[in-house]
Order: sequence, then C-alpha cells, then structure tokens
Amino acid sequence: MKWLYYLMPVCIVIFACILTGKSIISGNMVFAEERVTGTVRSVEDINSKKDEITEQLQAMKAFFEQMKKDYDAKFEEMLSKITTLEREKEELEIKMQRNEEMFIVTGADTKTSVKPETEKPVMPQRDPIADTPLSTQSRLPSLAESMITPAETTTGRWSPTDPIYLWRSGQSFVDISFIGLFSLAGSTSDDLEELQVGAHDPIQRGFTVQQLEMAFEGVIDPFFKGNAYIIFQIDREGESFLEIEEAYLTSLSLPLNLQAKAGTFFTEFGRLNPTHPHVWDFADAPLVSGRFMGPDGMRNPGARISWLAPTPNYTELFFTVQNSHGETVRSFRFEDGLHGRQAFDLDDDEMRVRSMKDLLYTPRIVTAFDLTDEQTLMLGASAAFGPNSTGRDKRTIIYGADVYWKWKSRYSDRGFPFVTWQTEVMGRRFEAGPGDPDPGDPVLPDEVIRNWGVYSQATWGFRKGWVAGLRGDYVDGERFAESPLESERWRLSPNLTFYPSEFSKIRLQYNYDRILGGEKETEHSVFLQFEFLLGAHGAHKF
Repeated sequence: MKWLYYLMPVCIVIFACILTGKSIISGNMVFAEERVTGTVRSVEDINSKKDEITEQLQAMKAFFEQMKKDYDAKFEEMLSKITTLEREKEELEIKMQRNEEMFIVTGADTKTSVKPETEKPVMPQRDPIADTPLSTQSRLPSLAESMITPAETTTGRWSPTDPIYLWRSGQSFVDISFIGLFSLAGSTSDDLEELQVGAHDPIQRGFTVQQLEMAFEGVIDPFFKGNAYIIFQIDREGESFLEIEEAYLTSLSLPLNLQAKAGTFFTEFGRLNPTHPHVWDFADAPLVSGRFMGPDGMRNPGARISWLAPTPNYTELFFTVQNSHGETVRSFRFEDGLHGRQAFDLDDDEMRVRSMKDLLYTPRIVTAFDLTDEQTLMLGASAAFGPNSTGRDKRTIIYGADVYWKWKSRYSDRGFPFVTWQTEVMGRRFEAGPGDPDPGDPVLPDEVIRNWGVYSQATWGFRKGWVAGLRGDYVDGERFAESPLESERWRLSPNLTFYPSEFSKIRLQYNYDRILGGEKETEHSVFLQFEFLLGAHGAHKF
C-alpha cells in the first residue's frame, strides 16, 4: 500500500499538467482567432476608407468640372456684354461728334449751350423698337416725366418733337400734332368703296384722303391726363366732314395698380381695334375687323377700368362699359341692321337704354412673356356683349383671341432688324329677330346666326427704314348678303414700306381679293400710301 502514497501525487501532477496543457492550447487558439478576426476587420476598414476617399475625389472632380463650365459660360456672357457696350460707346461717340458738328454749323457761341440729345417722346408710326407693355414701374416715370417744368425741357434748340406750351405754369403742357394719311389707288373693281371694309381705307381709284388727324395730348394735373383726336375727311363727292374720333381722360394715381378711363374712345377689343389707322402695318383694315367691329372700328362713349396684376410678367385686365347704339357699333344697335333685317327705330322709347343690360360690356385680358432676350410673346382674349337692333330682346356676342410675337436683334440699330407676327381670330353669335320690316315685306324668322373670321400678318424689318409685310384674311358670309362687304371672301396682301424718318412713310401694297358667290369673284387692287407728321405725337401702346 505504500506505493499508493507515491502514485497519488504522481497522478495529481499528471492530471494538473493535462489541464494546464488544455488551457494553454485553448488560449493559443483563441488568440489566433482574434488575430485573424482583427486582420479581416483591418482589411475591411482599409477598403471602406479607400471607397470613401474615391467618392470624395469623384465629387471634387465633378465640382471642379461644373465650376469650369460655369466659368466658361460667365466668361462668354461677360465677353458678349463687353462687345455690346463697346458698340454702344462707339454709337454715342458718333452721335456726340454729329452734335458738335451741328453746333458748329448753327454758329452757337459755346459748347455748353448745346442741348443734350434726349429720347424723342413721340413716334409717328408704331415704334418697331420699344414695343413693351406699360408696367406699374413705367407708369410712374411717365408721370414724373410729365411733371418736368418747361424750363427744364426747353433748354437748348427746339426740336419738332418738343411739346408746344400753351400754359407755362410750370407743370402743364399739351402736345399738338397733325397727321396726314393719303393714298393713290388702282383697282379692277368699278366700285372700290364696296370692296373695302374700313372707313379710312383707300375707297376710290385715284387719290383718297384717308385721314387728317389732329391730336391733343397732355397732363391735366397730377391725377389725370387727357387725349383728344379730331378727324377730318373728304369723301368721294369732295365734301369735307369732321368727327371726334376719341376724347378721354385717364387716371394717373389710382391705388392697387388700377387705372380708369372715361370719355369716348375705341373699345379695348383685340390688338387692332384700339389703334388708329396711321399705326397699322397695312394700308387698309382686315376683313374681319371691318365686318365685326364696323368700318370706323368699335368705339362709343363710356368708361373703362384696368388692373395691372402684380405678376413677374406683364398681365392686365380691362373691363369697358359703353353705349350699345350708333354707327360705330355695327354688330349691336346699328341703325341699318344685319342679315337682311331692318333695324328698329333707335329713337323708339323701347329701343333706348332702359337698364344696365342695354349697355355694351367688353372684358379683356392680355399677358406678355419674354421668351428670350430678343423675343417677346403677347397673348390676349376679348369678348363683347350687348343688345342688337333686330329685336327688343335680341343680343350679340363677339369673342376673339389674339397673339403677337416679335423678334428684335440685340444688336439692332434704331429697331432694325426685326420680325413680327400678329394674328386675330373672331367669332360672332347674332340673335336675329324679325327686325322692323316695311309693309308687304316678308317677315324673317327668329334665328341665331354665327360668323367667324381671321387675319394673320407678318412683317420683316430687313434693313433700317425698310419693312416688308404679308397679310392673309378670311371672313365667312352673312345671311342675305347683297354686296362684297357682306359676302364670304378671302384676301392676300403683300406690301413694302419705307420710313425716310420718324415723321414720314411711303407704302406700296397689292390686294388679291376672292369674293365667293359674287358676280365677279376676283379683284386686284394696288395702293401707294404716304403719310407725314407735324408736331409731337405720343407713342402708341404696344
């Protein structure tokens, strides 16, 4: 048994060694695993860091590329501006040199007495350069300019465009101008007056005095400005007559972008109707305008309110109320009636204005956009509501849409070169009653008659002072049409206009007329129109 005392310690030692050896092996294995795991994590971290740096490099590279593009674009823009400014500088230097030469010719004593060149406030025709709608900002400077004292505006030499001062109170003046519009016509039509639709068109073979216009324009006080246009005409029989075409006042200081107008004036309908014949691009009126608006255009006594919307682009609303009877509202209470009906006597108590529904109402909206630095687009829509003269409760509605586009080079010289395109389309809904037939005449039935028409024109100012134009017209026929004025027809009109200066123009125009259903379906007409301006005439609206 004694050997057991020696064996037990040995076993204990052996067992302890075995246990110790396991722990050592196990520890080594764990350490090894940790080392492997740590190595893997380190590789993943490196890869992640590498990806992050790569992304940052790509982002910085894209950023620098974008900066380079922006810089190149800005550089080109600045280079273009520098070129434009250098050109304007050269033009100013040339003008200054001319002024100095004029000063020497006129024998002035000192250079300080030369009047600085200022922008002419008046253009005799539609200004092809500054066709920009009035905005809130533009109205205020106009008022400020109108309040310049005579002492400030009369320094230096007198110019034909300077206003004529009637009352030198220091704040009031009136612009007086005279416009003469004449034409020489030749036509295959025996009666050119029946072929033309406008009262101011060339109406006979040979010479026609289309219009002699006296214009009075000026600021009344800080609250209103006034305009009056008196027309002289000579008819085919050589008799002269006079008419007040427009006379109205316009507010200057209403709040909330509002503007009021009152008097007798052209209705704000479409683009052509509110304008005078001497600013038209053609020698005569479009077919649809003469048919629906009337030979003299649609105008009457009344009032108009307009609101300039506070939008980034030009947007203005108009609402006009006028009398609905007379020669200048052909589609409404016109004394001759329409569509074969005889009009009721407008002096009849039943045909006078009995209530608000007997007036003529005309809403209009117009907006404009700058498509680019060189292009402008204007869109408009109009409507006119009122009674007509074929029945006591018969009404007429005229509705229309118009578009105007203009391109003008940024390097233009006095507005040239330029290209414009203008189109108006109109429709008319006419509730025709029996009218007022003579005894024995057949009574026509109640019916609703619809008509429509359109014109589209383009002009090209191809060089300074020279403008080429082309217009196409169409209008459908009226019921019971008895003359070319009422028949379905279309027309093509090319023309060429030369502006020797702002104060005169010469225009050559050819009309090819097709009258469908008439005895003679084709007519050819040629017009040579010439115009002059005396005095200061205010620029017309865009």
